[in-house]
Amino acid sequence: MPSTITAAVAQQTAAGSVPSTTISTTTEGAGGGTGGIYSAIISRNQPIIRVKEKTYEELHKKCLEKNILYEDPDFPPNESSLFYSQKIPIKFEWKRPREICENPRFIIGGANRTDICQGELGDCWFLAAIACLTLNKKLLCRVIPHDQSFIQNYAGIFHFQFWRYGDWVDVVIDDCLPTYNNQLVFTKSSQRNEFWSALLEKAYAKLHGSYEALKGGNTTEAMEDFTGGVTEFYEIKDAPKDIYKIMKHAIDRGSLMASSIDTIVPMQYETRMSCGLVKGHAYSVTAVEETTFKGEKIRLVRLRNPWGQVEWNGPWSDKSEEWNFINEAEKIRLQHKIVEDGEFWISFEDFMRHFTKLEICNLTPDTLEADKLQTWTVSVNEGRWVRGCSAGGCRNYPDTFWTNPQYRLKLLEEDDDPEDEEVICSFLVALMQKNRRKERKLGANLYTIGFAIYEVPKEMHGTKHHLQKDFFLYNASKARSKTYINMREISERFRLPPSEYVVIPSTYEPHQEGEFILRVFSEKRSLSEEVENMIEAERPSRLSAKTREEGEQEKQFRNIFRQIAGDDMEINAEELRNVLNNVVKKHKDLKTEGFELESCRSMIALMDTDGSGKINFDEFRHLWDKIKSWQKIFKRYDTDHSGTINSYEMRNAVNDAGFRLNNQLYDIITMRYADKNMNIDFDSFICCFVRLDAMFRAFHAFDKDGDGIIKLNVLEWLQLTMYA
Repeated sequence: MPSTITAAVAQQTAAGSVPSTTISTTTEGAGGGTGGIYSAIISRNQPIIRVKEKTYEELHKKCLEKNILYEDPDFPPNESSLFYSQKIPIKFEWKRPREICENPRFIIGGANRTDICQGELGDCWFLAAIACLTLNKKLLCRVIPHDQSFIQNYAGIFHFQFWRYGDWVDVVIDDCLPTYNNQLVFTKSSQRNEFWSALLEKAYAKLHGSYEALKGGNTTEAMEDFTGGVTEFYEIKDAPKDIYKIMKHAIDRGSLMASSIDTIVPMQYETRMSCGLVKGHAYSVTAVEETTFKGEKIRLVRLRNPWGQVEWNGPWSDKSEEWNFINEAEKIRLQHKIVEDGEFWISFEDFMRHFTKLEICNLTPDTLEADKLQTWTVSVNEGRWVRGCSAGGCRNYPDTFWTNPQYRLKLLEEDDDPEDEEVICSFLVALMQKNRRKERKLGANLYTIGFAIYEVPKEMHGTKHHLQKDFFLYNASKARSKTYINMREISERFRLPPSEYVVIPSTYEPHQEGEFILRVFSEKRSLSEEVENMIEAERPSRLSAKTREEGEQEKQFRNIFRQIAGDDMEINAEELRNVLNNVVKKHKDLKTEGFELESCRSMIALMDTDGSGKINFDEFRHLWDKIKSWQKIFKRYDTDHSGTINSYEMRNAVNDAGFRLNNQLYDIITMRYADKNMNIDFDSFICCFVRLDAMFRAFHAFDKDGDGIIKLNVLEWLQLTMYA
């Protein structure tokens, strides 16, 4: 069974008009584009601009003009849209509502929880969230645009909107639904001719690739996809001492809130207790208030049973005697009613005693426009863990933990709370892994994820340096997620003094590739951004014209060089390879099979100032000096003398060589130079450094005014990239 907690709507804000992205044809994994390394670079730095898909309005209009019913090419009426891991022994028939019943309707008498009946799919977590969504008409109209009908301008096409990792997407579908014996197989309405819930389920299935992808989940996952909110989980027995204030703030800012009573006995699922409360059942929290009772302040919580009936019968219930001591004006303010509608008041103390779980789904400012409600400041960062580069795992793996993406968090203003003697900033961190449900058919499961928060030393405030391994060896975290857990999203509330911090999201195990979104919600102004080093290199040294006194090794080099180069004392790439491999053989402590021809071609390009494709002895000596310094770095990290270093060590090696790169470039180095085990051999190591040195040297040559920007025509670009 999924979680029994269903986040429900409390107070609401006015519906917003955020632009939506249309999902009407499949774009992920599609062919075309530049491909290769350049598409990888683009995707890491900025969104890829795709050809605009046809919107719902355009497709609808086209179908009406041609007098045809829409057929969705990306979610066809066949088994590929149903299941990916099993074959059904019976054959489903895909039918449009007009083929299923007479007089089909989209919504009859308003969308409500009674319109939702679970079918032959284990997606009750999703259906519970829909039932909760129906409690709020403004949110409902955002997810389910109501300008759709089986009567007026019907064309067999419908659309629904979901929040997906920072954007609202418009999912367009046709109305073909799987049936058996002329009955809907999956979700249906209690009224046979109402179809909004079945079509909403189909749109959500399309969003995730198939109906099967919806099997099993957590109610809050769908609730967040309906709102763009972020959910906090509380075990009430372990709730913080200021949980009442947290709930009050949540109501004031229009958050969604729900609570439930756990049951460890399956037979007691949704079982009514003598006090009127139901075990294994979710309640909406619709108000949190204080009132005066017999001269004392008392805290109250208003709850709603989604059944629309069966209420608490203890103190402060509809007919309890406590209300006899409350005046009429206060009763009106608290909206006290004696009616069996599923909604009731309960004292905060009784609430804490009987209920076991609380979920708060906080709405982000971009979900709905503010309507006299305090909203949270939110910052959103998208990132990814890349195997061999930035998938460092948790703190248990100190050699790689520091390579995870790092996000600077600047808490700028303290809370407005006169009762708090400390100067404190309240904020909530939410880490969500992306696309794992959609990729289930490829064998993907949810990763076990978590995060840690460290205070940045004052001397590093305002800088953008990626904190290195030693920092984490000698500094403890200031806060962290309570646990690493395999949920789509984990979130936690913190209170820290104003300062600058770094948030490090990670999987529990290293080397796990995936995308994520990191959101920080704060009561006051804050800034959150990914830490990216400035891209720079120590200025390349110039070739010295001064003749140095030759030692024994230099004389050997000159003799080898002369034997291979001949009278002109210049060598090409193939000859350079012979020279270097002869020299490297003399270094018995360096395990390598020598240099590849391609590496030597890059080296020639690095040193070839006249475009002859050859280098002279002085240029070779200068190159050899560089290789010797890089060789020392390689040996430093090749501690086991295997002839390789791993891709995480490569980050430090690059830094030691005087290059400052960002995560995107480290990703590219790993993709280009590491083997399948994420190891880099000596030849690839040198080749990488030669390329870095050459490209920085070329950039500095073109950047004549030193402003960090160069302009190249197509010939210059091709000359640079083809030869370097």
